[in-house]
Amino acid sequence: MNPLLPFFVITPLAGAFLIMIIGRFVSDFNKYFTSLILLFLACISFYFLFTTGENIYVYKVGGWEPVNKVPIGIYMVMDGFTAIIVCIINLIGFLSAFYSISYIKRYTAENYFYALFCLMIAGMNGVVISGDLFNIFVFLEISVISSYALVAFGVEKNELEASFKYQVLGALASFLILIGIGLIYWKAKTLNIADIKTAFSNGYDKTYYLFVQIVILSGFGLKAAIIPFHAWLPDAHSSAPSPISAMLSGVLIKAVGIYVIIRLFFNMFIISESMSILITTLGTLSMVIGVFLAIGQWDIKRLLAYHSISQMGYVVLSVGIGMILVSRGIKPEVAALAITGGIFHLINHAAFKGLLFLNAGAIEYTIGTRDLKEMGGLAKDMPATSATSFVASMSISGIPPFNGFFSKLVIIIAAVMARFYLLAVLAVIVSIITLASFLKFQRYAFYNKSDIKRDKIKEVPFPMVFSMVILSIICLMLSLLIIPEIRETILTPAINILTDPLKYSSTIIGQ
Repeated sequence: MNPLLPFFVITPLAGAFLIMIIGRFVSDFNKYFTSLILLFLACISFYFLFTTGENIYVYKVGGWEPVNKVPIGIYMVMDGFTAIIVCIINLIGFLSAFYSISYIKRYTAENYFYALFCLMIAGMNGVVISGDLFNIFVFLEISVISSYALVAFGVEKNELEASFKYQVLGALASFLILIGIGLIYWKAKTLNIADIKTAFSNGYDKTYYLFVQIVILSGFGLKAAIIPFHAWLPDAHSSAPSPISAMLSGVLIKAVGIYVIIRLFFNMFIISESMSILITTLGTLSMVIGVFLAIGQWDIKRLLAYHSISQMGYVVLSVGIGMILVSRGIKPEVAALAITGGIFHLINHAAFKGLLFLNAGAIEYTIGTRDLKEMGGLAKDMPATSATSFVASMSISGIPPFNGFFSKLVIIIAAVMARFYLLAVLAVIVSIITLASFLKFQRYAFYNKSDIKRDKIKEVPFPMVFSMVILSIICLMLSLLIIPEIRETILTPAINILTDPLKYSSTIIGQ
């Protein structure tokens, strides 16, 4: 058992507890302690990323061993796919928390903000490393309940309204997920993901489990905000404080939505062609509709929120193509390429979308508006914000040599090799429209003439600049994942654990 695994949950939970107590008596303890906690978690995340490889580490909480090869304890599992997602959670979490040191001064009750932030991180880490469905649900609720409060943190009318909508649809999603878990337990008599896979492999009612898959997909699809389950996202992401918007878009919809869908459909369910086609269709709709909803937006945070839907569409579309090929038992190398493109874009999206929301927060922090029509000429007075937003805009638009270009290229090549030519064409068209949208953002925010009083405009404080600069560097460095040697180290273990139908379950059950 790897003793480091529980730290992903214990550390932020303990941090939230200590912040609420010590933070009442020690000034500024909350902001620096939160950043320190998340820096520690980011470090051990990268340790796992570079050391896990093809291994699967399991921690049995309480030391409970299997009884007659049936896992009865709570399992925490770390494999190549998990390692990537925990790196995203804790690195973006650290940079968002550090950014908040300056940004959150405009709000009251900083203790509550940082405690909720730690709880959200604990919940997301717990979802990703949990090896059983019930604890995925428990940690999911910890993370989303914290996020409900953080969306409403400004307690203005629009923030409370957005949080209420988010809570209502979030509760519906949780209900569907709980129903799905109950239906799985009714038939499989177990909640451990690896054990469920074994139970399913021994024969199952295809019609029954097709219904269960649709229920599970609907629940986690709501958490991931893929179309048609997206209604809560634009309001929630635009109303939340910007570091929280960065976490919601860059991390939360992946950790409690996309990650769980990919994990369950590859490592728990038997992949069927009908469900694969449905998932690919939802990804395509999200990619296309999301970008058309974004192009007409003038509120920069709503524009970014709709682009989150579109970019997640790329991920779901690419993974769906891989699922279709796996279900048909053909072109395994193309299936692996499609899944690689999806995971690659998932990583890239965390970097450039997190950066874009931090850029939006820097602009709003300085001039007090999110309306592009009221901006202009900020490039001269805010050079760091302007330069980093340019990097992020080119990354999301798929312009070389930025990271978004390479992941989109892999997705398009995989679609062509799989003979899904229409999907490849749509991916190119959506990327062109995305570029048009972000050229509008760059022009109106940074280069248009404006009536704003220039003497009041200056670059944001160091913690905010630091987080934006580091994320822009990451956007450039992630392009290196296209190099085979680096890809083999980071992406290939994740692809192997997803595409090998028995590796995940047999390794865990055998321990």
